[in-house]
Order: sequence, then structure tokens, then C-alpha cells
Amino acid sequence: MIIKKFQAKTEEEAVSAARKEMGENVVIMSVRSLKKKGLFSFLKKPVVEVTVGMEEETERPAANAFSMLAQKSVGQTINRGMVRQSPDIIDEPEPVESVKTEKVIEQRLDNLQSLLEKQLVKTHEKDDFEKNVPEDSSVQFLKLVYKTLIDNEVSEKYANELLDEVSKIDTAKASVDLILGNIYQKMILKFGQPVTIPLGLDRQRVIFFIGPTGVGKTTTIAKIASQLCVNQKKKVVLLTTDTYRIAAAEQLKTYASILDVPFRVIYTEEEMTEAVRDYGGYDYILVDTAGHSQHNTEQKDSMAHFLRSIDDSVDKDTYLVVSATTKYRDLLAIADAYSEFTDYKLIFTKLDETTTLGNLFNLCMYTGASMSYVTCGQNVPDDIEVFSPQSTVKQLLGGK
Repeated sequence: MIIKKFQAKTEEEAVSAARKEMGENVVIMSVRSLKKKGLFSFLKKPVVEVTVGMEEETERPAANAFSMLAQKSVGQTINRGMVRQSPDIIDEPEPVESVKTEKVIEQRLDNLQSLLEKQLVKTHEKDDFEKNVPEDSSVQFLKLVYKTLIDNEVSEKYANELLDEVSKIDTAKASVDLILGNIYQKMILKFGQPVTIPLGLDRQRVIFFIGPTGVGKTTTIAKIASQLCVNQKKKVVLLTTDTYRIAAAEQLKTYASILDVPFRVIYTEEEMTEAVRDYGGYDYILVDTAGHSQHNTEQKDSMAHFLRSIDDSVDKDTYLVVSATTKYRDLLAIADAYSEFTDYKLIFTKLDETTTLGNLFNLCMYTGASMSYVTCGQNVPDDIEVFSPQSTVKQLLGGK
């Protein structure tokens, strides 16, 4: 892993310099403002320091050095909660928390190391703790991290792969801070930066929202439409191809009426093409689609036809909307079903209905798709946020 810092007058200039030197795939680890030092420093404007990371191309997973962790575990239940980010969701990710590179992560992710120490105290008598503590406490710490990831429903496969990669450093000599920081950074790099709806476009953009029934696609569309219309002053159209559920169409029609934007029900590919042409003066066309079983071939073919009906005269995006409460095995089947006919970015809903976030990491790793948004309730337009890899990883590792 390569970690470097870049300083400039603005965050944009620093990120641009990082990408110019290291490539477009760098991941922003931290952003902070630095005050100039020295004589008359109070007269000098602060600079922005951006810390970025990038996996080395030659880096390969090591042997399965920690597979035995699946059978052995120590630790205790970690309190978990929802991810919370900035309410402005359109192309405005939450500012990354300032993290000191030298210590890797501030306060050991809310003193996660202390959980190890507490567990060791439980394992050994308090009076004999100093003389009975195992020499290789780093292995004990890795067991705790492994159990924490599994408790958060991270797949055993990905938890083991992660710890195998950590084995590239000499864990016997490394401090707990270094080990934890290495895991933290690797997980952020694996998530990558969220990819959200872009602004300032030269062309109209048609955005399809796909996913199974009952995950909250229609409400999610309403939240995004509200942000685009109210916060960004964009011209938006709402369409629906969901002719199976009258209630869904009526719900989206109600949102369109509240936002005072055009609404239309689409039955055929020709009607989709006609709608794009009729609303050519609008910035965004948001399309709700019918939820269906991943086993329904007829409905999958119908959706694929709608997606293909959009030609190259406009830009097109597709977002797969899934619930964080769905079983992991079902999520894989859903992801596979939609991957058959389109690429997509991921939106996770119902984070307020679960205490574990492992599925976010699992599906991101499985599909290789970019994360974009998460929703945490039914309130329109408030309960939607840009996905934050930093805060999500912090929770997956047991932080608050």
C-alpha cells in the first residue's frame, strides 16, 4: 500500500495533484486544513493537506495465515449504530475526518485496543495479568478484530482475505496501532470513494433505479429528486415503468405533484424513447422500475429492453437499490441477476433497521460496484446520505 500527502491552496488542487502523480484510482484517506508556521504566520493563509492511498499493483494476498481465526475467537459484543453523514447528497461527499497518518487512526477507533486489554483481563486473573499475558498479543488482537468483523456479518471469506493481507507486515513486532491502522486503510481502499450523481453536466442524464420489490426504490427516488430540485435547482422528470403495482405509480405521482415536476407512466420502449425526446430540455430523468424476483426471466428481459432503449444522445446511469436487512445469500442472487444485463452503482436502504453493516462490505467486494448512497428512514428528503467509507469501516471494526 502506498500512502502519500499532498498540500495545496484548496482540496480540489491537492486531489488533482495526487491523481496526476499517482493515477485516478487513488482513495482519499483524510483532508485537513494546516496553518502556516513561522514569523508572521498569522498573515499567511492556511493550506489544505490531503492524504491519499493506493494499493500497489504487485501486492497479492498472502497465504491463509489467519484461517484458524474462524474457529477461535475472543472479545465481546461491540455496540453498533447507523452511519450518519452530510444531508447534502448530490456530488457532495461528507468531508473526511482528520486522521493522523503517523498514528494511522485517531484514538485507535474509539479505543478498540482497550477491548483487547479488557478481554485479556477476563481471560487471566487481574492480579496475574502482567505475568500471564501472552507474548504475541498481536495475534490476540487479530482474533478480536476477526470476531468483530464476523459479529458485524462481514463474510468469513472477506474477513480472512483481509487478515491474510495484513500478514504481509511483521505482526509479531508491529504495534496494535499499526495493525489496526493497516486494516482500517485497506478496508477504506476496498470500498473506494462513493460515486454520486454528477452536477454541471453538458447533456441530459437518464437515471434508472432497479432492484427487488420492497427495498424502498420509490422513496429513494423521491429523496434524490427533492435534493436535485430544491437544493440544486435542477429540472427533473419522474417516470415509472412499474405497471404491476398501481400503488407505486401513485406514490411517485404524489411526490412529483409536491415537487411540481412532470410525471409519466411508461409502458413500452417506444414510450420511453418518446419521453426522453419530449423532456429534452430537462436536466435529469429519474426512472422507477418494477421490482421483481431474480428468478423472473420475463421481467428481467423487459427491464433490459427499457435500459437499451436509451441511445447515446443522453448520458445514462443505473443504480441497484438493495436493503441492508436482506440475507447475504439473497443479495448475491439479486446482484447476479441484474449483472446479467447492466452495470450499476449500489444504494443501500434501511440502515435504520439493522445493527450490522457487513452486507455493505460484502456486496461491494462481491460485485466490484461503486457505493453511492445509503438511506436511514422514510422521511423525504432527509433520510438519505452519501455513503461514507470512513465511518462505515469504523463501525465494522467496532468503533462508535
